[in-house]
Amino acid sequence: MHRIVNVVGVGGSSRPGSTAEQALRIVLDAAQRRGASVQLIAGPALAMPMYDPRSGTTTPQASRLLSAISGADGLVLASPAYHGGISGLVKNALDHVEELREGDRPYFSERAVGCVAVANGWQGAASTLAALRDVTHALRGWPTPLGAAINTSTTRFSPAGDCKDDRVQAQLEEIAAQVVDFATRRVLAGAPAESLR
Repeated sequence: MHRIVNVVGVGGSSRPGSTAEQALRIVLDAAQRRGASVQLIAGPALAMPMYDPRSGTTTPQASRLLSAISGADGLVLASPAYHGGISGLVKNALDHVEELREGDRPYFSERAVGCVAVANGWQGAASTLAALRDVTHALRGWPTPLGAAINTSTTRFSPAGDCKDDRVQAQLEEIAAQVVDFATRRVLAGAPAESLR
């Protein structure tokens, strides 16, 4: 039997329970239902000093983020659109991933990355989704074929975090399926033969 894959979700905004965080939670819940172990790093957990490659020090929040990412088999990124791009909070967290450049799997190497962007309009959602996919490529990750651009002027979430749009819900669940399936295949491909019996 192969080991359970670990999927880490990173994103949201400084406001706990933001729409981006709600969408991220839906993806992680769907990944967990597919048998993955999941971890969420969102909101205040992303509040850290601006990344400075010269500093040589990391905060506890940055250390937690880097440890989670380095141990992940798959990732999900979610950002609100800030003026047509990734929020400063999420981008700064992604900049800290530079500290993983010397690891066994540098940056996001060998990992599928699901991307979710949230905006009050299609233009910001689409451009932010494209930016998340570009950053994923730059960090050597593999964006899943499906990403989600969520327009909050047409899609609502309940106070409990449930998506009120069946189409968006299905997209978020499909992103989870793609991340988990890819991570599982990657783990199986690297597993010794005796562990597959």
